[in-house]
Amino acid sequence: MEMAELPEYFRWIDRARTQAAGRIPVRAGLECDWLEGCAPWIGTLEAAYSWDYLIGSVHYLGDWSFDDPKWLGRWADCDLEAVWTHYWKTYGEMAESGLFDILGHSDLIKKFCHVPTGDLDRFYDPVIDRIAASGSVIELNTAGWHKPCAEAYSTPRFLELACSAGIGLVISSDSHAPAEIGRDFARAISLAKAAGYRETVLFEKRQRRFEPLP
Repeated sequence: MEMAELPEYFRWIDRARTQAAGRIPVRAGLECDWLEGCAPWIGTLEAAYSWDYLIGSVHYLGDWSFDDPKWLGRWADCDLEAVWTHYWKTYGEMAESGLFDILGHSDLIKKFCHVPTGDLDRFYDPVIDRIAASGSVIELNTAGWHKPCAEAYSTPRFLELACSAGIGLVISSDSHAPAEIGRDFARAISLAKAAGYRETVLFEKRQRRFEPLP
């Protein structure tokens, strides 16, 4: 979305709230790419509207949009250990920025099934500590079940570690089309509960409240 398109987005939100007429809540959110040196830019976006929540996500490592199928060929020449180290370091820096209510699809780096061998806790443990210290929550994103990795973001092990560290959880379908809204939520709730979660987090005006999982 270009900056010039934001006013139209705000009008969409207002129209949706008018149409809903209190029957369903309509929240205002924004997913923001975390890029090197972007914190002042995110601050500008933060001040542009009365948001209910901001989501921070890592889609780029340098100039590489690693989850874009267009750049899939770059994986062939990668040192997986180095790429994963770079990704999780970047994710931890995003968490520590304190700019975001929600940290998006934490292990998106696995999307195309390029995963290092061995115990992945060596990547997870440091970033879990950084997320817990930040106070942000993570999302259980069901879109991963419909990608090559065929696994929700985050993996069950990451969810277990996050729950043990007291990190809150939201459930998201990351829908890019109306038919995808709420997709696989029952399955996600089962996964969250298996990891130890008993509640999810809801946001309004950047304040959180807790909803028991059914």
